[in-house]
Amino acid sequence: MHLIITGGTIDKRYNELTGAVDFAPTSHIQTMLAQARVDTTPHTLTPLLLKDSLQLTLEDREAILTTLQGSHSNQILITHGTDTMVKTAKFLASYRIDKTIVLVGAMIPYRFKDSDALFNLGFAMGALQNLVNGVYIAMNGKIFNYDDVAKNRTLGLFEAVGV
Repeated sequence: MHLIITGGTIDKRYNELTGAVDFAPTSHIQTMLAQARVDTTPHTLTPLLLKDSLQLTLEDREAILTTLQGSHSNQILITHGTDTMVKTAKFLASYRIDKTIVLVGAMIPYRFKDSDALFNLGFAMGALQNLVNGVYIAMNGKIFNYDDVAKNRTLGLFEAVGV
């Protein structure tokens, strides 16, 4: 399994000096894996970016693509911000890569009380090990095909668009 970190809400923190929600110098993902006791699952961790997904550029998406294409793993987990997660999933799917790719994020940062981050990460790791090749989004305890999902900004969750 190869985890590619790109940032998003899952990795944000409250900066007490500025009062802003921003990124720490390093990702929280390794800490989350240890807390969930899944850090012993064989994996490679690539901290690629720490960006809000609204700030991702085509060059950033190409860097994600290059990283997963160069991976020796057939199972790729990408942490990603929820605002443009579907856009990145569609971008990656357009390359028809013969791997299982799951994008995951959080609506509330890992460091915040009542965060969904730890559950989403563990759920995505479990799902990744049981899916066939393709591009998926794992959010809210569900797996979605990249082309049948949207973020419902009113309800704060992901849902199938074909429903």
